[in-house]
Amino acid sequence: MTDHPRASPSPRVDPDPTLLRTVGWSDYALVDSGLGRKLERYGHRSVVRPEPQCLWARGLDSETWDSADAVFDPTDEEDSGRWRFHGAAIEPWVSSWGDVRFNGRFTPFRHLAFFPEQAANWEWLDQTVRDAGRPLRILNLFGYTGVASLVCAAAGAQVTHVDASRKAIGWARDNAGLSGLEDRPIRWICEDARKYVQRELRRGVKYDGIILDPPKYGRGPDGEVWRLFEDLPNLVDICAALLSPDPAFLLLNAYAERISGAALAGLLADKLEGRGGNIAWGELVLVESARQREIGMSFYARWTA
Repeated sequence: MTDHPRASPSPRVDPDPTLLRTVGWSDYALVDSGLGRKLERYGHRSVVRPEPQCLWARGLDSETWDSADAVFDPTDEEDSGRWRFHGAAIEPWVSSWGDVRFNGRFTPFRHLAFFPEQAANWEWLDQTVRDAGRPLRILNLFGYTGVASLVCAAAGAQVTHVDASRKAIGWARDNAGLSGLEDRPIRWICEDARKYVQRELRRGVKYDGIILDPPKYGRGPDGEVWRLFEDLPNLVDICAALLSPDPAFLLLNAYAERISGAALAGLLADKLEGRGGNIAWGELVLVESARQREIGMSFYARWTA
């Protein structure tokens, strides 16, 4: 699938993982954790969500936890469930990170329409785009509510944002408006990621940077089924072929329990054979403010030319 010359050196893979830590910012903090849950602050709101890997005791007293504004009660082993509110239900609110503003929302799937641990990737993307010295052309697959796309656009990139959910695309466009970025060169595409990249490959389109943040399982707008372990290798192969002759990066993130940063790095090394460059890998971590305990949230690997 890849169309680059095989005479070039193989990518160098970092010998050790790197933890990318998010310690919180003005609109977010991991306040405390323990007994299978985490207590977070979103703006002035306190939220309790399940986190099975928090096997330790809590640091703060029960009164602090019990006074949370919202608590998510799961209904099964996946992400579905329902929210309980201390008082009236909370409407969407505006959060910010750097130059980007976006709505937080209480979704039926325990998350709040953005993933705070991704701030480590947002910081890296922002710096990478600004340091490029040229307007990078970036493809963001499984872009969800668009925070990464908007970070790149605010830094000067031309962005193609792809997601299979019309609702998520609508939320992403709303976030662009909140950020004052609605006039930036961002294309919003509601389509199955695999279908989109296959068409781009046939058209000969190239990108300087690609962001991949696929779910463990999902469905496209026409019922297409996505399974991470079965479908990711071919998708990364096509993405490697979509990289321009002078690329900047390919960033891969995954939340599946059975994946690892080492596995993601190995996949990138295989599909980017002959591209040279370097592959860093590891884990995205949230650091709590109560005792500085760390919770690993997702795994990443990122290739830079």
